[in-house]
Amino acid sequence: MTCLKRELALPSRVGAGGADFNAAEAMQPRAAPLIPREAKNGARVKLANVPPEGVYLPNNNRLAPHMRSPEYVQMSTAAAITLGVMPGKMHGCGCTRCLNLLLTYPEGCRANCAYCGLARHREGDRDYADRNFIRVDWPAVPMAEIIEKVHRDGENTPFHRMCISMITHPNSDADTITVLKQWTDKIDPSTVPVSILSNPTTMTRDDVKRLHELGADIFTVAIDGATPEIFDRTRGKGVQSPHSWATYWDRLQDARDIFGDQKFGAHIIIGMGETEHEALTLIQQLVDMGGHSHLFCFFPEKGSLMDHLPATPRDQWRRVQLARYLIDYRGVRVEHMRFDDEGRVIDFGIPLSEVNSIIDDGTAFRTSGCPGKFRTDISACDRPYGDSPPSNIASYPFHPKDADLRKIRHQLAMEKPGETYIPGEELETGELS
Repeated sequence: MTCLKRELALPSRVGAGGADFNAAEAMQPRAAPLIPREAKNGARVKLANVPPEGVYLPNNNRLAPHMRSPEYVQMSTAAAITLGVMPGKMHGCGCTRCLNLLLTYPEGCRANCAYCGLARHREGDRDYADRNFIRVDWPAVPMAEIIEKVHRDGENTPFHRMCISMITHPNSDADTITVLKQWTDKIDPSTVPVSILSNPTTMTRDDVKRLHELGADIFTVAIDGATPEIFDRTRGKGVQSPHSWATYWDRLQDARDIFGDQKFGAHIIIGMGETEHEALTLIQQLVDMGGHSHLFCFFPEKGSLMDHLPATPRDQWRRVQLARYLIDYRGVRVEHMRFDDEGRVIDFGIPLSEVNSIIDDGTAFRTSGCPGKFRTDISACDRPYGDSPPSNIASYPFHPKDADLRKIRHQLAMEKPGETYIPGEELETGELS
């Protein structure tokens, strides 16, 4: 038996509009709710002005304290467990090897991305420090306490990498520099390299250069929408948000010039209406620039403007995961692959025996992100259950086991002769606590 909780947004082979993928015409955000004046710009938190007292665990039953970066940052639940500021454990893995830090302010993020739980339109619903981000809570912790704990561990730290995630806020650029300087003053970047998940909307080329000079190792841009149209619909003018496709690509090109080959990348969310061919063409473009792609599987985050839409069907997701791995790490090009009339991958461009070998290895289906200390194709940023529930894993935060691989093959419709996946068998090897 398993103690996994019942999830309300499980993926299936039927996507938006009844197709076996999430079709563009069906993936439309709902309208944003009106925000009461008394809730705008973090007004409740600023008016009450409750002083912070150490670690703040998100709790919608009481008013969030008045916490601001750079003194405070939020971190993923997995990072908080690994750091020892929260109790608990993660299903199937030893939490995380990446210390994900998120800048925080009572005003919150001023962007309004349709798929994001941190979006501006949620001001009337939850204070910023209480909102979910990529499926999990993000407790707030004093930056000085984080640095002290990691510094005390020295080379024995469990973290392979630290990442500063910016948000759209007037202070975000300056505070990112402050957080980075505080970190590198105490912690050698060769021991724990630093990534920047940037906010291109508020940045200039000089900002990118400054972060590199201060010791940041990798610079990433969350393009998220795989085409200009999807980008604009989900995080640009279509949702009254300030981001633009052109600005994001400007900063990505700056990162290529300043950080150099293999030291920049872009996040892409799969399943928001793009075809597989469109997503893989973008991935190929990034590789040709000298960078990498970091994939996320669309999940309808509760409270977001896309929470009524289906999660990415697993067959669509697995095909893109596998093809992306071939492009990023095995030298296969998108032109070598074949696609059907709906843009779905029908041939991965290499012999079936090689495809089977890569599936059996399992690495292609692990979380993609900035590299750790094991292999360049194994991410430090394993983001446990950031894009799926443990009961139906999209990005594996651990190496897939035999039962996981049988499930993956079933999702790809590429079962081995004589092998059958028994639904739920992979959950019997561990429990979620």
